[in-house]
Amino acid sequence: MRPITGREELVLFSQLPYTLNEELADDLAAGRRRPEWMWVALRGERVLARLAWWGRTGDDTPFLLDIFDLDDIFDLDDSGADLDRVDIGVRLLRAATAAVVPADARPPEYNRAVPPDWREGGVTGRIVEDRMLALERTGARQFVERLLLEWRPGTPLPEPKGRLAFRPVRDTEEILTLMTRVLDGTLDAHSRDGLTRMSPRQAAARHYEEELAHYRSPQEWWRIATLPDGEPVGFVTPGRNDYNPVIGYLAVLPEHRGNGYIDDILAEGTRILSAQNVPRIRAATDLGNTPMANAFQRIGYVNFARRICMIWS
Repeated sequence: MRPITGREELVLFSQLPYTLNEELADDLAAGRRRPEWMWVALRGERVLARLAWWGRTGDDTPFLLDIFDLDDIFDLDDSGADLDRVDIGVRLLRAATAAVVPADARPPEYNRAVPPDWREGGVTGRIVEDRMLALERTGARQFVERLLLEWRPGTPLPEPKGRLAFRPVRDTEEILTLMTRVLDGTLDAHSRDGLTRMSPRQAAARHYEEELAHYRSPQEWWRIATLPDGEPVGFVTPGRNDYNPVIGYLAVLPEHRGNGYIDDILAEGTRILSAQNVPRIRAATDLGNTPMANAFQRIGYVNFARRICMIWS
C-alpha cells in the first residue's frame, strides 16, 4: 500500500474505472491533486483498492476524498485464501489517512458520485455498499445523499413570467448579506451543519470563500431577483467551476418562499449559462430538499447520478 510516484503511474491508478479518471492528468498539472494524495493497494501490478484526495490549487492540505474504489471482482491471494476487499479498503484508508491527514485533524469529507438507481440492489448496490462499509469501519458515517443534475442545450425553457426583474449583483457585500438571510430555514444539510458551529454570516462567508470565489467565470453572470419595486426576492450564481458550467447557488429569501419564485430564478440562471453556448449545465441539491429538486425537474434538469457524502466525527 503506497502513494503513486507521479504522472507516470496514472495508467496503473486508473485500472479501476470511474468517470474522474479522465480528469486526473489535468488535476495533477493544476495542483488540485498530488501524487502523495493518491494511494493504491497492489498485488503485483494489480490494483485491489485505491483512493485519492482533491484540493484547491495552492492548498497544502486536501479538501475532499472523492475517489475510493475496491476491485469488484472477488479473487484469491497467493495462498488460495479468499480476499476480503472491504478489509483491504479499510487497511488502505487507514494507511493513507495516517500519512496524509494530520493526527489532530478531522479527515476531509468523502464525496462519491454513484448511479441514480444504486438503492435498487444488484451488483451496483453491492459495490456502493461495500465502499460505504469500509469507510464506516474507519469511523465515517453517512452525512447526506445528493442529486446530481444536468441540463442540456435544446431542452425547452419556460418564457419569463414577468413577475420578477433581474439585475447583476452590486458587490460582494450584497451577495454575502443575501446568502446570510437565506440560511434562515434552509433545507441544505451542509448549511444546517455549519450553523451548529458558526453564525449565519460566518457560514455564508465560508461558503463564498470555499466555492463561489473560485469560479473561473465573471461575477457579472450572477443575478439578484427583485419585485418590480426593487425588493430582493432571491438570487442565483450561474458560473463555471474547474470542470463544468454550474448553477452554483440558488435561493429564495424566507419571506418570499412559497410563491413559486424558485422556478423563475432557476430559469434565469439557466438562460444566462445557455447563452454562453455551454455543452451542459450541472447542479446539485440534497435528496431531502424536495422543493429544490422539484424546481430543477420542472425546468428540465435530469438526475444523472447521486452523490454520497460521508464525514468523520
